Amino acid sequence: MHTPLIIIGAGPGGYETAVLAAQRGIEVVLIEASAIGGTCLNEGCIPTKSFCKNAQVINDLKEAELYGIEGVSYNFNFAAVTERKNSIVSQLKQGVATLLSHKLIHLVEGKAQFVDAHTVEVNGEQYSADNIIIATGSVSKFLPIEGAHLPGVLTSKEMLELTEIPRRLCVIGAGVIGLEFASIFNSFGSEVTVVEFCKEILPRFDTDIAKRLKQSLSKRGIEILTQTGVTSIKQEGEEMHVSYNRKGKEETITVDRVLMAVGRRANTDSLNLADVGIEFTPAGIKVNAMMQTNVPHIYAIGDVTGGIMLAHAATWHGIRALNHICGNENDGIRLDVIPGAVFTVPEVATVGLTEDECKDKGIDYRCGKAFFRANGKALCMNEPDGLCKVIADADGKLLGCHLYGPHAADLVQEVCALISTGATVDQLKRIIHTHPTLGEVIQTAAHTM
Repeated sequence: MHTPLIIIGAGPGGYETAVLAAQRGIEVVLIEASAIGGTCLNEGCIPTKSFCKNAQVINDLKEAELYGIEGVSYNFNFAAVTERKNSIVSQLKQGVATLLSHKLIHLVEGKAQFVDAHTVEVNGEQYSADNIIIATGSVSKFLPIEGAHLPGVLTSKEMLELTEIPRRLCVIGAGVIGLEFASIFNSFGSEVTVVEFCKEILPRFDTDIAKRLKQSLSKRGIEILTQTGVTSIKQEGEEMHVSYNRKGKEETITVDRVLMAVGRRANTDSLNLADVGIEFTPAGIKVNAMMQTNVPHIYAIGDVTGGIMLAHAATWHGIRALNHICGNENDGIRLDVIPGAVFTVPEVATVGLTEDECKDKGIDYRCGKAFFRANGKALCMNEPDGLCKVIADADGKLLGCHLYGPHAADLVQEVCALISTGATVDQLKRIIHTHPTLGEVIQTAAHTM
């Protein structure tokens, strides 16, 4: 079968690009080895956010007396939590399946392997195309240590499949995935210990934000050990013994489950890339600004490129690739302005350059700060813990925004939009914000610059 376009992988980047291509009249073969929706829908963004809501409700119940609600008691039915999560995922998958029922989209289930630069094989059948987009995503990494693959060592996928709440949980890795699960299961009642090799949690985020989030999570009862390297994991019955080196001292903690959250790697293993001359490294497939590989009619998008591993990044990578295939080389999409969020309690969000990145690049910058404790809406919500930082260059052009606090993931989008349009701090200062709202914290930060 020959079509104008083959897309390998039906995660957010793959399926949304396929739908957009079909809307433009382009016939597509979309190949998926596992489940449509990819990691994000099936074992990532969506199910974890479902758990986040449950954690939020529990946190609110614990604070009920602050709002004059006395004598509250509850039983936590984790089976119902899981059932709700599965229902949400199922509903969204049905929606994706409906989108993919377009007459110009041919969904093929199975693993794809390149035969030549225009042809892939799936389940013994060959498919060829004028252009090919690789959107195979990523898989969980594991530390190269003893016991890394023991039954009690889980990835984020298995964490979402648990039938019981672990009484004691060790999270290895204080990145986005590790901290989200640490926050969720802390609310669910687990004793959580987070072990991180780097000096700070969230190594790629703004340093001030990371330090303050660490303090917030610690106050909630999560033990966080930074500058600590795990050396081995051993299992005795239902107990897991995690050994680590902290500042030259060997220590061991005993827990019930271990979450391995040390990052993800590009999923390229079965594609046969080398035989068709596609350049890639262990980090991912090399692409240019148009998402082209070194083989011009083959593109790669999303996690498999080894860059920003976010669902929305993959979606917009796919749009950029499709635009280029359609002859549009100047679509105006700012792929250098991609917001990110961590759904801990409180949330963290970021877009653009951090202070450290400005220093590294030699950019003359200025920074404005505002605290949520001075925001009326945050106080009414009993969520005063938070900080907003706005960064601009010497001429006032907005370069970045970094927040931790309630609804940070939603708030950051305002500055993302402003950066994308080349706006300045002075323009931000003149935008009228509703009072009282959390968004006022961004304008307050701008007025300190």
